[in-house]
Amino acid sequence: MGGQAYGPYYPGQDPSGSSSGSAVASALGLASGCLGTETDGSILSPASKNSIVGIKPTPGLTSRDLVIPISERQDTIGPMTRTVKDAAILLQAIAGVDPHDNYTSAIPNNGVIPDYVSACQLPALSGARIGISRNMMELRAVNTQIPAFEQAISVLKAAGATIIDNINFPSAAEFLDSGVKDLIIQADFPVNLASYLSQLTENPNNLTTLAEVREFTRSSNNEEFPGRDTALWDRILFEQGWDNTDPRFEDAYRRTLYYNGEGGLLGAIERHRLDAVIAPSDGTHTFAAGVGAPVITVPLGFSAPDAAVVKNSRDLVISGPNLPFGLSFMGAKFTEAKLIGLAYAFEQKTHIRDEGKMYISPKTELIDVIQR
Repeated sequence: MGGQAYGPYYPGQDPSGSSSGSAVASALGLASGCLGTETDGSILSPASKNSIVGIKPTPGLTSRDLVIPISERQDTIGPMTRTVKDAAILLQAIAGVDPHDNYTSAIPNNGVIPDYVSACQLPALSGARIGISRNMMELRAVNTQIPAFEQAISVLKAAGATIIDNINFPSAAEFLDSGVKDLIIQADFPVNLASYLSQLTENPNNLTTLAEVREFTRSSNNEEFPGRDTALWDRILFEQGWDNTDPRFEDAYRRTLYYNGEGGLLGAIERHRLDAVIAPSDGTHTFAAGVGAPVITVPLGFSAPDAAVVKNSRDLVISGPNLPFGLSFMGAKFTEAKLIGLAYAFEQKTHIRDEGKMYISPKTELIDVIQR
């Protein structure tokens, strides 16, 4: 069984990716929760576009041992569920120190994990300081989602949150123009992939490097080449030409830490003493990825019933009527408990997911089977 997954809100809907199967399964209730992996948007984007909750944890909160890697600095594993509390339960189960992933040694409090389920409290928004970076949103947010975003701000205020508007990400535009975010991923990938392949106990085709995986992909009928091409790998191998063992990597990574740190999300959180920064989820995840900041997305709204249908080059619907989008709560590293509380309180005060209309949905819920 395989092939293209579709979102449940419109025929041929692009479910986004790369954790698209997990998002669609969770949205339909085929599972009470699923896991997704993210380097830059692969949990948050499909969660947003399928009207579910997605948590992108701080890299190192959950072990990545023997998960196919892209970037050790950005890769993370997190829950995708229909509710914030379900996501908290799943995160509680998978978070913790693993000697096979040295990034987990950075978990605060000697590796003791907070009680994420207990963080789901209705009063969590009361007294919270929440920032809004308009200059960042102008660069990446979808304009048609702004009215719903403004309504969300009113909900947060009514719940007792203090909104600090027009905080600035000073380096947001320079960061996007620099292309440095791609350099880091492209430098990590060949090294991390080779390490992963070396740990396999079975490797039928004896693939040990990115170059060998590329050649296999281009020659195997099952890989659907050239429809599913190797353009990104080609750039890594033949254009960039250096990896994270090269002296050029240090400069690129230092720039990333500045752009998303002092010049971006983490700097804004520190300067304004924020609990979170909020933004429409679509397109804004990249401002958290480079520094490994955690993000949780919850349903925010749906496109207009008369929105025009737009398809991409794969004939997938990327814009159309009644398609979901989410709201992201972005925080400092290892502040997942705080973000979960804020997201839970917003979810419980809005129940936006209930307003959606799927064009297809299962007739049997999990509870119907469990009760038997």
